[in-house]
Amino acid sequence: MADTVATHSASSYEGGAPVAANGFHDSKSHVDPLHNGSPNGISNGTQNGTQNGEPDVVVTAQGVGQGPDVAINGGQAQGEVICGPLLNYKRMEGLSSASPTWHGSVLLVLKPENEVPVLHLDFGTEIRSSSVPVDDAGFDGPTPSSKQSRETLSAIKLYSDPRKTFWRFDLAVPLRSTGARWDYTIPDIRFSGGEGRAGCTRSFFVPSSSESMRIMFHSCNGFSVGTDEEFWSGPALWNDVMRVHEKKPFHVMIGGGDQIYNDSVRVSGPLREWTDIGNPRRRREYPFGEDMRTRCDEFYFQNYATWYSTGAFATANAQIPQINIWDDHDIIDGFGSYTDHFMNSHVFRGIGGVAHKYYMLFQHHFPPPVSTYTSDAPQTAQNPGPGSTAADPQQLGDTFVRKEPHEDPCWIIGPKPGPYVQEHSRSLYMRLGRRIAFVGLDARTERTRHQVNYPETYDLIFSRLNRELSEAQGEIKHLIVLLGVPIAYPRLIWLENVLTSPIIGPIRFLNKRFGIAGDFFNHFDGQVDLLDDLDDHYTARQHKKERKVLMHQLQQLARHHNARITILGGDVHLGALGRFYSNPKLGIATPNDHRYMANVISSAITNKPPPKAVANMLASRNKIHHLDHDTDETLLNLFDKQPGGVAKASAKNHCTMPSRNYAILSETVPVDAEHQPGLNAGHTATGLDGHKPLHRGEEGCGVSHPAAAGIDTRAVAGEEPYGLDVSLRVEIDNSDRSGKTEGYGFHIPALHVLQT
Repeated sequence: MADTVATHSASSYEGGAPVAANGFHDSKSHVDPLHNGSPNGISNGTQNGTQNGEPDVVVTAQGVGQGPDVAINGGQAQGEVICGPLLNYKRMEGLSSASPTWHGSVLLVLKPENEVPVLHLDFGTEIRSSSVPVDDAGFDGPTPSSKQSRETLSAIKLYSDPRKTFWRFDLAVPLRSTGARWDYTIPDIRFSGGEGRAGCTRSFFVPSSSESMRIMFHSCNGFSVGTDEEFWSGPALWNDVMRVHEKKPFHVMIGGGDQIYNDSVRVSGPLREWTDIGNPRRRREYPFGEDMRTRCDEFYFQNYATWYSTGAFATANAQIPQINIWDDHDIIDGFGSYTDHFMNSHVFRGIGGVAHKYYMLFQHHFPPPVSTYTSDAPQTAQNPGPGSTAADPQQLGDTFVRKEPHEDPCWIIGPKPGPYVQEHSRSLYMRLGRRIAFVGLDARTERTRHQVNYPETYDLIFSRLNRELSEAQGEIKHLIVLLGVPIAYPRLIWLENVLTSPIIGPIRFLNKRFGIAGDFFNHFDGQVDLLDDLDDHYTARQHKKERKVLMHQLQQLARHHNARITILGGDVHLGALGRFYSNPKLGIATPNDHRYMANVISSAITNKPPPKAVANMLASRNKIHHLDHDTDETLLNLFDKQPGGVAKASAKNHCTMPSRNYAILSETVPVDAEHQPGLNAGHTATGLDGHKPLHRGEEGCGVSHPAAAGIDTRAVAGEEPYGLDVSLRVEIDNSDRSGKTEGYGFHIPALHVLQT
């Protein structure tokens, strides 16, 4: 390994100026957390004395804290991998220039050592076109001079304590006139129990400078407490993901929330003793001291390191660049949706901080705040700015935390800390190639039972989107919005009314006194266990106003910028396709309808689905709802047959699929109509109401649709190209560890708003 000290290259970001909360450069809004007198209690320069009876925190130009004494390893841990490599996508720059660039990163978690790891990045092969399958297109073969153009990168240390060190490699590769495979190798590392993998080469794919990305979307990648994981064959669908990737590579995979399930912290982890406390007041007042924080920190780290090293999921992590937004299970089940006085307890604030720490490291390759909340250090309840929870000298005694010189432009940072996570929300914006943009809303950090995000956060997000779409000058044809939880979904207000009605009171009393209906109530605030899930939904009664305002803002954005908006959602452990669309009385064809927004609901890729009866009940509630006088919504009857002939739901249920699944989204491209007939040529959409197909791309939806396999892309006959083909790939048999799926396809047309 190289023995030079890694330094951060400011050239990997846009300029070098600070970035304001909305993601734009603004030197006036920048607060340097390493500056003397900064409000987080640390000062610039290396300090070795004491202050107010506490040892000073060591601060250097690279970060905060001195880090562990690596001499204790005796050289035995050199290059030993705990987890990784994990590949992330960050952004594209210069798409309107002659030299556009793809930016990403590779994360590696090693046992602590003095050596700085290096990564070799090589251009692999050209891909002639991503518009046809790899089997047909083939490769142009290795470029003879590819090894001569090898780039060797030194790692950046993000975080280190006596048990592990997180290293990040920043990647920047040029976009060419053709798609490309890039190879990376990390030499001189070794995997425990897998020596043969040491230093092996891994690959990832980028589109050409004129193409948009091929997208894989998933959610709920883990198991709820008590699930028989063997019965469900573990995370089997990742085998199918990699099979499809080998046929036609994905450029990016989007995690829509619950990339990991940390719920077992209350069953087999350090929160068990707290969960077992029967008195709600004692539970609320229970301290989250340094000992509890340390044990929770170790639990969350080990859970991440184990899960992200599991089977085909680990393979995908190393080869398909990720974009992730968290949800409750990345913290603990229901976080943010319990009663306010309970959410404000020491324990919930403490695990919120610990979960955020490893979310930032594992899922974003970004250094965490210098400390996390603990009731032993009152200053950790303060947050003077993004990522700057006040320093706790006890936590930093043998720990190093990097401080980035400025925020990455992909972030849209909330204006103030969340109510229960002592950090600012971090939503994401980036281009997914030439004609697709992406925004992922952090809908968990600011969540309470009565709000999803602060109004000021929505203002920042839509300000950023309007600016980006305006600067693109019409080049962005499609905006993908990740909300995590579905927004076009059957109403369950009647169930909320039942579960919060007085008839539940006697059952709750019997539960407290005699344990009757034990699984019906959660172990935290004593409410009905299902209520936190219902409260999460945008269709919940307390979120209806916020939902309506959000949808109207999206409609205005689509109309003003002539960009089709598609919403991604997960969480519900069902596959479905919801749609908003103009009331038929307005007579607006779907290709011209700025209100037409599909909500692709893909959940879960790993967790078990709900019982058939639940899916069938939801299908029976699939009414045509009215967002307002001009906007209707309902689910599409997408599932024309059972996957592989295996019955998953009733024969009458064609709109909710209780089987594990994931989604593929691909831009449709212009075709030669003579040699490649368009999608559903000759079909005429009925467009009467949402229970019937609204346009050609919905006609014939299901297993026979040309988009079903998720491989080929064809522009819709008679329509403009650059819409989206969507495939929902559904598991056939959960006992099959190979994770075979059957695809259900449909098409989302590009938007062409008629000028009036």
